[in-house]
Formats: sequence, C-alpha cells, structure tokens
Amino acid sequence: MRPGQLPPLNWLRSFEAAARHLSFTTAGIELGITQSAVSQQIKALEDTLGRTLFIRRARSLQLTDTARVYLPAVQSAFETLISETAALVGQDEDARLDIHANMAFTIFWLAPRLGTFLDLHPWIRLNVATSVWTSENVAPYASVEIRFGAGRWEGQTGEKFAQGEMFPVCAPWVADTLSAARDLRDLRNLRLIDTPGLRQGWDQWLIAAGVPDGMEIERHWASTYVMTFEMARQGTAIALAHSPIVDGHLKDGRLVRPFDIAIPMQDAYYLITPPNARLNAAARTFREWLLEQSPLT
Repeated sequence: MRPGQLPPLNWLRSFEAAARHLSFTTAGIELGITQSAVSQQIKALEDTLGRTLFIRRARSLQLTDTARVYLPAVQSAFETLISETAALVGQDEDARLDIHANMAFTIFWLAPRLGTFLDLHPWIRLNVATSVWTSENVAPYASVEIRFGAGRWEGQTGEKFAQGEMFPVCAPWVADTLSAARDLRDLRNLRLIDTPGLRQGWDQWLIAAGVPDGMEIERHWASTYVMTFEMARQGTAIALAHSPIVDGHLKDGRLVRPFDIAIPMQDAYYLITPPNARLNAAARTFREWLLEQSPLT
C-alpha cells in the first residue's frame, strides 16, 4: 500500500462494525449487507494493510493487537466525518436526535414505533446507533441512551422504562408438535437457544418450572436476541424471550408461548442521559414521548 493511500471507506466501515460487535453476521445486519460481504471486505482490508485484524475461531471472533490499536483511530475518523458533514450541510442541531440503544430493543420495540413518533414530530432528524452489549462503547455523540441491566453504571442511575417476564417462545408449528398436556418432558425433544452474559437464562427458568436436573436437553447459544428470535421463528430452536421486546412477535403470531410458566426479570430497560450530554429540543421531545410509551405507566 503506497504512503498516503487509504483503504476504501466501505472496508473500514465493515471493520469498525465487526470489531464493535465481534461478529461478521451482526455487522452485516447493521450495515445492510451480507455476512459474506463483510468477511470479504475485511479480508481485502487485511490483505491491503498486510496485517491480520481478527482471530477467526469456529464460533467467535477476537481482535488482534493490531486491530485494537487501529480501531480507535478508525472510529474517531468516522465521528469526525459525521460531525463535519453535519456542519457542512447546515444541519439544525436542535432537530438532531442521537440515540444509542441495545440492538434487540431497537429492532423489536423501538423501530416499529419510530414512524408514529416522526409523524408527530416531523422536524426531528434521527441518528440511531445500536450495540449488542451494554459494556460496549456508547456512541460518543448520543444524547439519549436506553440500556438493559441493573440500573447502575459507573455512578449513573437510569430511569426505569420497561421490565417484564421471561418465558419460552417458539414457532407455532413447533408448539403444535408438543403433547396436548404441554408436559415439560416435551423439552427433551427440543433444542434450547440461550443468550449468554445475562443474569437470567434457561437455567433459572428450568429451576422455576421444576424441570429435573437430570433431564438432558440440547442447548445452543447466540450473542443477541436478534439471532435467537430468528432461530425460534424458523423452528430451529425454542428461545427464552422476555417482554416487552418479544411482544410484537407474539401479537402477530410469528412466535407463540408453548408453556405458561414465566419468571420475573431481574434486569430492566433504563433511559439514561450520558455524562455531559446536551439535551436539545429533539432529545427532550423524544424522552417525554418515550416515557409516555413505557409499559410501566
């Protein structure tokens, strides 16, 4: 690569998204391209740089030391481009709404409602950033953030927005294959898909349901509800879901509850304002509207 030459912008975007999510598949979902396209662009970037950026394992990705050093520079460059482009086109800063939220919450709860919000407030211009884990870096420009957890992060206390129950979900035709009595022993004939990193999962639900410890059930894992819900919808596995993010799937019949047993969630969704964030008119309007939509009210 010649001095002063830069890799194509789309290669760098794929690298930044994959590094943030540690997943080519999730990066592809965010960027609106296929997992294969993300993989090919990153391979081309690695070949151009002459450096390996990811350690590719069977079911996971890991950043190399080179990637850890390179990533902050790439993210800073994108942030500068976003900021300067907004200034160039004369974007009204009071109309800009910068939101950062958990990916599953954004896709399954927030996105279906944003059309109504924008119809009510057509002057607002959205900029939405998503992540899989709360521990990931918050978009530095976000003025409104929705986090999933216990409600306390490094001294910040969030305003509780939604907290529900956890319960199994599956495709309707999978539920139809269960016995008429919906005996918990039916679980032996199903695959269970779980999301790691949460305080509650299948283990807690199975204990609450009274499933014997010795009953063997096939277990699988995926890093986000985006994947577990899709596997459940396809009939590949039965997922452990929680309200409110699965409510839309249940309402339109894409997923059903094969068992009535549910456990209360320990964690919840919280609305917080990142430190030093300036709440402009758009952010204040969104916070008020969002709290009005809270299942807790």
